[in-house]
Amino acid sequence: MIDGIVLAAGKSSRTGEKFKLTLPLGDKTVIEHTVGGMYEICDKIIVVVGHRPDAIKNALANYDKVEFAVNDNYEMGMFTSVKVGAAAANADKIFILPGDCPLIGKDVYLKMLEVNADIVIPTFHGRNGHPVLIAEKLADEILAEPDDSNLKIFLNKKGYKTVEIDEEGIILDVDTMKDYDNVRDIYERRNI
Repeated sequence: MIDGIVLAAGKSSRTGEKFKLTLPLGDKTVIEHTVGGMYEICDKIIVVVGHRPDAIKNALANYDKVEFAVNDNYEMGMFTSVKVGAAAANADKIFILPGDCPLIGKDVYLKMLEVNADIVIPTFHGRNGHPVLIAEKLADEILAEPDDSNLKIFLNKKGYKTVEIDEEGIILDVDTMKDYDNVRDIYERRNI
């Protein structure tokens, strides 16, 4: 069994008035592409919502594998969403991914699953990217971490294996409108 956790609770404050997860990318939204990349691989996808949950739920209404978990403490930081997702997950392996990473396709997930380790991180030209793959047995350890910790601290403490993947999408997210324009340009070039 494989679960996905998609972190979609944040405010998107660096994109100004725009809510980045529902920005269009082709004929879908950013969050739909993020979920779509892992959809065939995961048995269940837990989307952690907080800010503007209805917008996320509406965008993902047609995705049967998606379940929603609410993070009431999302303003305390992304790691609180990681913990909410970890509490809802129940699978041998768990992918953890921010909701603003729409260019990651199923091949990335398949390649990561080939690596035998409790924690796997993909790299692109030596740069760590997303998603993170963890063994289910580590979910309880994530839950035991303080809320003000973060996933990077946890991963560095536990140690991990990396797998080099020739996919720039693993290091691209949508934090600003400039990032969105870049991701959209890459998406459009790939889909001409």
